[in-house]
Amino acid sequence: MDGKKNLVVLYVLLMAVLVLSGCSKKADESKPIGEVQAEADKMSVEQLRAKAMEYKDAIVAKKDDIAKITSKLQEIPMAEKLGEEAKSLSAEIDELKKAMSTLNERFGIYYNKLKEKGGEVTGLDI
Repeated sequence: MDGKKNLVVLYVLLMAVLVLSGCSKKADESKPIGEVQAEADKMSVEQLRAKAMEYKDAIVAKKDDIAKITSKLQEIPMAEKLGEEAKSLSAEIDELKKAMSTLNERFGIYYNKLKEKGGEVTGLDI
């Protein structure tokens, strides 16, 4: 009986974690700027900080992806730098940079609104 009770408690805790993590959306690079600004205007300091952190994390992840792909690109022998693999990797880097730029623009909106409302911006530097 204790095993079933422990399993039920574990299941309830797991579901709570999933529900809580599902409540916050991830950084959305396709969200229109006007919508981001309107959303930021209505947010509390805590919500702004959380949203800015989501965007910061997404930007850092894109930077890491770019570094990995750049490393792969550098490993390609000079004779093959104009080949399909190099072109493909370069195109992937360009797409990541574009995505990073749009994320950065949206991050700036939340970050600036957070500063405007007197919120703590420590740890949000990119």
